[in-house]
Amino acid sequence: MKHVPETNTQTTKTENMRNIFTLANKSPKPWNTKRKPQHRSPLLFLLITLFTFTLVFLAYTNIPKSLLSISSSTTQNPKFPQCHQTLDQKFLFYSPHSGFSNQLQEFKNAILMAAILNRTLIIPPVLDHHAVALGSCPKFRVSTPTEIRITVWDHVIDLLRTGRYVSIADIVDISSLVSSSAVQVIDFRVFASLWCGMDIDLACLNEVDTQSSLISSLKQCGSVLSGVNGNIDKCLYAVDEDCKTTVWTYQSGDEDGLLDSFQADEQLKKKKKISYTRRRRDIYNALGPGSAAEMAAVLAFGSLFTSPYKGSELYIDIKTAPKDQRIQYLIRKIEFIPFVPEILNAGKKYALETIKAPFLCAQLRLLDGQFKNHRKATFTGLKQKLDSLSQKGPQPIHIFVMTDLPESNWTGSYLGDLAKHTDYFKLYFMKEENELVVQTAKKLATSGHGMRYGSTPSSVGVTGMKKHCPRRFSDVLLYIEESICSCASLGFVGTAGSTIAESIQLMRKFDVCSGQT
Repeated sequence: MKHVPETNTQTTKTENMRNIFTLANKSPKPWNTKRKPQHRSPLLFLLITLFTFTLVFLAYTNIPKSLLSISSSTTQNPKFPQCHQTLDQKFLFYSPHSGFSNQLQEFKNAILMAAILNRTLIIPPVLDHHAVALGSCPKFRVSTPTEIRITVWDHVIDLLRTGRYVSIADIVDISSLVSSSAVQVIDFRVFASLWCGMDIDLACLNEVDTQSSLISSLKQCGSVLSGVNGNIDKCLYAVDEDCKTTVWTYQSGDEDGLLDSFQADEQLKKKKKISYTRRRRDIYNALGPGSAAEMAAVLAFGSLFTSPYKGSELYIDIKTAPKDQRIQYLIRKIEFIPFVPEILNAGKKYALETIKAPFLCAQLRLLDGQFKNHRKATFTGLKQKLDSLSQKGPQPIHIFVMTDLPESNWTGSYLGDLAKHTDYFKLYFMKEENELVVQTAKKLATSGHGMRYGSTPSSVGVTGMKKHCPRRFSDVLLYIEESICSCASLGFVGTAGSTIAESIQLMRKFDVCSGQT
């Protein structure tokens, strides 16, 4: 008897469906061709037909409809005009997530990766706070790159549909990076119009009457570019390595493929049944010239978030490039990317015209995630700073408070105590409805910073992009608050471990307040 190989455990539901259809349509081969034909009962034939139909129906209903539509329309004929034209650009796509500070850190990493690999970076929008979560790298419990890519793409479509799309280049100023040719960039909306083959203006998608069909087409295009169907020769290379298995390096001097110092401990391996091994890999060697990825027009990453942990970096460890002066220069440039002038000027205006005195900034993150368990330590740091200021200078001490704790809940907290002692402390804080916030949002909506990056080749047949469309800017309050804190001449007290606090410290280090008008 011939040995029959085992079925691949990774066989998809779509393949199962195809197998069922194949079995249903094949005529069964008779065991003995010399046997005389037998007359089967009509009832038996009916039962066989019903049984076959039932199997087909069960297989079909268990396959996600999105996967069916993708399989039927994209694997046979992927409609990517860019793939079939002689264009010099190759792109890098990635999937941001979590809060704005984390998204900004990923953006910096993406700039670096795109420059190393000589690719044009696709500038993403700012995602809603925690609309997409990565998970925990230290616990080896994160979403796969494909899952994050498709989730981000779906959220981006929702931002377009509801008129809430805001490019990260609308918020942070990358003009000096682009003008110096340190990195090549293209706005996501321009890229999506080009690659999805749509003669529409994605900047104003919420105004289009045929929105439903366009969104459906965008979802299909996004599913393919997210790697749901795997790689597409010369078009797409989806990077599946994530923080569980890989630490990306560049000219580190380490042996390529060397074991990283941080690995899952034996207890975690046993408890979570983890078999991952983390290795340090040079990104240029793995995804650059001569690699399978280098030929693809689009290189698609999942998360590009990293942070130090137990003496290692969780995903990207590129802090120097000793043999590449261009990248070394870029590493220095992206250490700090400032907000656009509209935001920085709003922060300075509030400091000069509302507070009108030297002040302390207190960034108190008290409700979100791990920080709600460290409220006492957060308040202790503020109290120590105020005790020191009370002994040195005049009173009342002016304090700008940046917190996620609503004013209605200050009673019984240290903030409530400060608010009551008006002879000693004068507190300032902003709300979304503040006129300065409203006016800054309007200025950002008309400035169109993000749409300045990237152009669509006329040969593709995509219309020009409008620069002024009705948009709703969210999180403007957060950006202005950070800018105000950068102007705090009496100092800054921030929540330990908060990426917002780290962002403010960086702004203060580069003295951005003094340079605004």
